[in-house]
Amino acid sequence: MQRYQLQTATDHQLLELIGKDDREAFTELYNRYWDKLFTVAMHRLADEHEAEEVVQEVFLSLWQRRHTLKLTHTINTYLSVAVKYRIINHLDKQYRKKEHINSLAVSLPQGEDSTSSWLSEKELRAQLEKSINQLPPKCRIVFLLSRDEQKTNAEIAAELNIAEKTVEAHMTRALGALRQNLNLSVPLLLYLLHK
Repeated sequence: MQRYQLQTATDHQLLELIGKDDREAFTELYNRYWDKLFTVAMHRLADEHEAEEVVQEVFLSLWQRRHTLKLTHTINTYLSVAVKYRIINHLDKQYRKKEHINSLAVSLPQGEDSTSSWLSEKELRAQLEKSINQLPPKCRIVFLLSRDEQKTNAEIAAELNIAEKTVEAHMTRALGALRQNLNLSVPLLLYLLHK
């Protein structure tokens, strides 16, 4: 296809061409969605370099999966959800552990046993993070949206384009798995999750 024809092609037509290794079609799709996805990532991450990295990862993944990709929704929905997943994973890896350690340091009890209580809580939190990372991917994403972004089940359902009942099932599964893995009572688990 000529350049001017690519600009008027539908997303579906572009995807078909990309599936046949058409780099120009891929560039057209990239140009069509880059700004929108970058804006979403920038809003969440507040860092230009990290936002660019997240969007690049999404497009790289799309190109790598071009021969096997089968979409059940529009490419717009696919890319938007993919960017949100990448943002959550990025925040999970880069920031949350540092923020937890910083918040623990600020809220330490004063006294002789403050170091040992900080270490035991730090150890417990490390186990909690490990257990969260072992949750199935969708289950973990739902859980993190609820815990870290304080989103309601309805908001999570809308953002991930899934049923609210599915969100509830993921949350029940996540809390059950964490409670079992850490062998904690529900009140103590909730304390750790919301502190």
